[in-house]
Amino acid sequence: MKTMSKPVAAVSLLLAALAQPYPALAGAYAPGTVFRDALKDGGKGPEMVVLPTGSFRMGDMNGGGERNEKPVRTVTIKHSIAMGKYEVSFEEYDRFALATGAAKPDDEGGGRSKQPVIHVSWNGAKAYAAWLSKQTGKRYRLPSEAEWEYAARAGTTTEYTWGNEIGRNRANCDRCGSQWDGRRTAPVGSFAANAFGLHDMHGNLWELVEDCWHRNYKKGAPTDGSARGGRCEMRVMRGGCWRDHPVALRSAFRERIPPAASDNGVGFRIVQDISP
Repeated sequence: MKTMSKPVAAVSLLLAALAQPYPALAGAYAPGTVFRDALKDGGKGPEMVVLPTGSFRMGDMNGGGERNEKPVRTVTIKHSIAMGKYEVSFEEYDRFALATGAAKPDDEGGGRSKQPVIHVSWNGAKAYAAWLSKQTGKRYRLPSEAEWEYAARAGTTTEYTWGNEIGRNRANCDRCGSQWDGRRTAPVGSFAANAFGLHDMHGNLWELVEDCWHRNYKKGAPTDGSARGGRCEMRVMRGGCWRDHPVALRSAFRERIPPAASDNGVGFRIVQDISP
């Protein structure tokens, strides 16, 4: 049998690798992988964690929740994504503001750097994700509501990722038992990560997601993890914040906000599509 020359063989291997779905090269994007993309203007983007694909039950799994969390349905996340390990910080958002001329949000005297950014609207969060995409050549965006709950649950079916009780010093909220309770935000990463490697999914700040607000999951709620469209007078936010009671921090709890509104209890984290 005739063998290929070394140059021809090398080219064939390269073409075969390039034909694989992004980012199959070298298997660098296995679940749990943490990475940061380089920015064209210098420096690096936010730390991202690759999530496993899978299915989960979305909504009020334990009973006693809000009507807008029902009916419970199975959602399957088949597409591979990475999610921000932390909420977007002032340091990260200020880089975007400086580069684009966008206004720097007010920190209310709480400091910037590693504090999670506040006073950014849904529109502002979208602008940040678009800028990050342009800087890295990757597709960054807000998570869908289903992706957010999947990531927050991290394989659990309980009210919170650690169990059915809020406990003490597991999150930042009113009556969560942390040093920041009911007073201000905690620096990103102040609390233990969940099983997917994500910090502060419960409390600290409400997190903006892509979806339009709907009163429940009865009609048209996607089962593939995609965002839900419709009349977008309001957008969904998840997770509860530093001034909320523990009930608002439940994995299934939902709230809404106008897309142009901002607040000192609202922030966001981003996702990146890492497969078509």
